[in-house]
Parts: sequence; C-alpha cells; structure tokens
Amino acid sequence: MLIQESHADVQTTANGKTTSMRIFVFHPTIPGYPNARFPGVVLFSEIYQVTGPVARFARQIAGQGYIVAAPSSYHDFTGPEPLAYDVPGTDQGNEWKVVKTLESYDEDSYKTVDYLLSLPTCTGQIGTTGMCLGGHLALRASLDQRITACVSYFATDVHSRTLGPHSSANTSPDAPSPDSPHTIDQLTKVRGEVAMIFGIKDTHVPDAGRDLIRAKLRAASVVFSFHEFAWAQHAFIRDELSKGRYDPAITKACFEILLELFGRVLKTDLGEADGKKHEVEHVC
Repeated sequence: MLIQESHADVQTTANGKTTSMRIFVFHPTIPGYPNARFPGVVLFSEIYQVTGPVARFARQIAGQGYIVAAPSSYHDFTGPEPLAYDVPGTDQGNEWKVVKTLESYDEDSYKTVDYLLSLPTCTGQIGTTGMCLGGHLALRASLDQRITACVSYFATDVHSRTLGPHSSANTSPDAPSPDSPHTIDQLTKVRGEVAMIFGIKDTHVPDAGRDLIRAKLRAASVVFSFHEFAWAQHAFIRDELSKGRYDPAITKACFEILLELFGRVLKTDLGEADGKKHEVEHVC
C-alpha cells in the first residue's frame, strides 16, 4: 500500500489562548481506488514532537491501511519542528510536558479526532497510539468515547499523576479528589479496548507504577491487555539515538499486538455491543 504525506494546520483554543497545531498526515492510497476509505489513528509523539522515528512508525501503520494523524504537541510554545535527541532537546521537552495544561492536551486530541472524522476517506473508526509522553496521551485520548482502540507504549506520568502542571508526584491508589482530572482517575470514561505495553527494565515506570496502572484499569472495568517485556527498557521502539535501548525483535512483537487490536476493532464492522456479560466455561 502506498502512502501520501501531507499536513494540516488546525486552530486550537485552551486556557484562553488560540494557537495553530500542525497535524502530520500519513494517508494510505491504493492505485485505481480513489474512493477507498480507511480507519483513522491518532499517533502521539514522545517529548521531542514528530521526529524521524515517529514518522517511520506512522508510515508503518499507514501502510497497513490506516490514516495516521500525528499532532505536534508543543504548538503552545514553538513550531512543529522536532526537538533534537540531545540534552537541551530532552530538557526542553520535559519542561514543556509539565507546563502544558491537561486542557490543552485534551483540546489537541479532540481536534485531531475531529480532523480525521472530517475526511471523506475515513470510515469513522478511530484508534490511538503513541510512545512515552505519547503513550500517556494515547490512553488519555481514549477518555473520548469516539476512540474505540488504544495501543499505548511505555506511557509515562500516568502512575504518578505528573502530566501537566503539578506540585508533586502522587502514586496513591486513591484519587486526590473526587473531581481529579488525572488520567488514572478518569479511566471509567474509557469505552474502547486498550493494550498497554511496557518494558520491565523501564526506569520511568517502575514495577509499582505498572502494577498501579493495571489495578486502576481493572477497577474501572476497562477492556484491556497488559504486556510487559522482561528485557525491554524505556524507548525500546525508537530506532534512532535510543541510547542503546532499541530492541527490534520486541518492537516487531509489539507491532503485531497493535495490528491485532486495530484490525479486529477498527477494520471489522462489529456493530453495537450487546452489553451482556459473557461467561467463559472452565474446561481443560
């Protein structure tokens, strides 16, 4: 399947400020079928915006028959150009990650889904994926009930409630307040199916953090699968300047997880769920 690449600039308004957000678009095409329609996927980047590795990941997904839209998360502060994979780029990305508000993150997600749904070539089925910061944003985007499938790679700041402005990390199993806006306290809003992917050697999301995320997903009755790879570190799917952490074999296995979930949920016309509880027979 061939891919056409373009971009769209979309106006977003959050916290009383209007800015232009660039969405990088990776659109599959089939020669001779100009009216072909495809599901959409929102791809959220790591803290460096849409870099070479993120664009290559987008092309892989698009090549399987999905319209991929990758928003530039830091349009509140800068242009759509990627940050460098160096110390200044890392420091800047980490700073903006916590200065940007949850309201702004949510506006970005909502407007990107709006954009995909406006395309006549989109079937109306929307999934999300992303890595690092983007893994968190993919999960958070799933609070929007238009999202029916999510594949989240090593999502940071979920377990600690440290996305956006905050005073300190909070890893309590209990919400700090009844109206807590943090993703981990909002999971009952998720209606789609979720696949969470982590490396056990990930120093950004320790064992206790992953256990908390799993427990909160289960308590919220989210339909989810939880994948932990024994030797994978943080950023193990980044094929460029990964500081020795890139693992192509595990990356390939994880892409199969993505294809299975997206293929079953986004490409198949499932119709309306019957709402019944389906008991599994206990047999050998």
